[in-house]
Amino acid sequence: MLLNPAFFAEQILNALQFSMLLFLLAVGLSVVFGLMDYLNLAHGTIYMFSAYIAVSVAAATGSFWAALLIAPIVAAIAGVVLYVGLLKRAARAGHLCQVLLTVGVIYMGTDLLRIVYGDLPKGVAQPASLAGTFDLFGVPYPSYRLFIITIGAAVMAALYVVLERTRIGAFVRAGVDERATTETLGINISLIFTAVFALGAWLAGLAGVVAAPIFGVYPGMDVSIIILVLIVVVVGGLGSLKGVILGALMIGFADTFGKLLLPQFAMVMIYLVMALVLAFRPTGLLPARRFVAPS
Repeated sequence: MLLNPAFFAEQILNALQFSMLLFLLAVGLSVVFGLMDYLNLAHGTIYMFSAYIAVSVAAATGSFWAALLIAPIVAAIAGVVLYVGLLKRAARAGHLCQVLLTVGVIYMGTDLLRIVYGDLPKGVAQPASLAGTFDLFGVPYPSYRLFIITIGAAVMAALYVVLERTRIGAFVRAGVDERATTETLGINISLIFTAVFALGAWLAGLAGVVAAPIFGVYPGMDVSIIILVLIVVVVGGLGSLKGVILGALMIGFADTFGKLLLPQFAMVMIYLVMALVLAFRPTGLLPARRFVAPS
């Protein structure tokens, strides 16, 4: 099958599309964990929550684009409420407390969504404008999947500019390394950290909306994806945008081609990639580096 150029190109695009979904989810978790040192396992729950909000918005308005606009914003607001009202209190309590707290949030969030929406899977229809295929270098490929790749690439570029080339990214790192010193300079680190958490929740919400038409919406969809997201973060390196990009591509391609070549060992391929990386680079391929704010 792989000897067929058209089929091989299609699988490359499938792997790239899945990598972009993993990136959208993993980058928020990586930034929160790597820079704020907060292990938020409920990140996937925000992803699931946004997907269900998209179901409601799309049903009420008949528009996927309305869901794409509204659901991530609702997810960001929910993330801030969760952070300020609950998670922030455990910020200095250690990773074990954070894990236990966010696991509790996972179970409560899943049960609350079950109460509201029920157990049956739901879906969000693809927009009519993206329902067809696009001829890419002679390969017909679903337009909606190309849309996901485009969104992922646009988010990568925007985050690179914000986190790597502006004072905001430098302030975040400075707040992690020397919070007291940074605050004496008049920088509101608490507000910046809240904004970072909101950004991570918004990205998780965005991933939830764009994934809904492909994977469906169902209770427990957060648990099924969060393991892969954690692997991406570990492989790429905590707090590193470049690391998340590389990790998402590696895991996305390993998952896609693992299911194609060795379907019964697909998950083994993913864990093998992680094991090989950690054997030679225990901190991940591209862990975050600290740097001083540009003048």
